Amino acid sequence: MEYVIIFIAAVFVNNIVLSQFLGICPFLGVSKKVDTALGMSMAVTFVLTIATIVTFLIQKAILDPFHLGYLQTIIFILIIAALVQMVEIVLKKVSPALYQALGVFLPLITTNCAILGVAILVIQKEYNLLQSIVFAISTAIGFALALIIFAGIREQLERTKIPQAMKGMPIALVTAGLLAMAFMGFSGIV
Repeated sequence: MEYVIIFIAAVFVNNIVLSQFLGICPFLGVSKKVDTALGMSMAVTFVLTIATIVTFLIQKAILDPFHLGYLQTIIFILIIAALVQMVEIVLKKVSPALYQALGVFLPLITTNCAILGVAILVIQKEYNLLQSIVFAISTAIGFALALIIFAGIREQLERTKIPQAMKGMPIALVTAGLLAMAFMGFSGIV
C-alpha cells in the first residue's frame, strides 16, 4: 500500500512539473508536438530512473559513510551528465529521427532540474532503494503525463483562432497554469 501511495502522490498530487515546478524548460520547449513529447518523456524516464538509482547508491555507499554530504549536488550533477551523454549516444544510433526531433533539448536533460530534484528528494525523504525506484518511475510517469497532455493541448491550439497577442508562449503559459490548476483537484487524495 505504501508504494501505491508513493505512486499516486508522485504522478497526480505532487506532479514534479505542475505542483513542484521542476522541469519547466523541457515542459515548455518540447511540448509543441505529441511525438516529440513522447520521445522526451521516454528519455527523461530512463535518465531519471537510472540517475536516481545510481545517485542513491553513491549517497549511501560513499557520501554518507565518509561524511561527504557537502559534495552531493556536484556529484549528482556529474552522474546525471554522464547518463545523459550515454542516452544521447544510444539515441543517435538507435533512432536518428527522434535524436533530430529532440535537438537541443536532449542535452538540456543534463540541466533538467527535475532529475536532480528527484535524486535529492529521495535522499531528503529517507526512502530505501525500492521506494526510491518507485518514486523515480512514478515521477517520470507524472512528468510524461503532464508533458503529453500539454503537447496535445498545444497541438489543438495551433488549429484554433487565437488573438495575435496570445499566440506562442503567452497562450502556452496560460494553458500550463490551467493544467496545473486541474491537477490541484487531485490534492487530498493522498
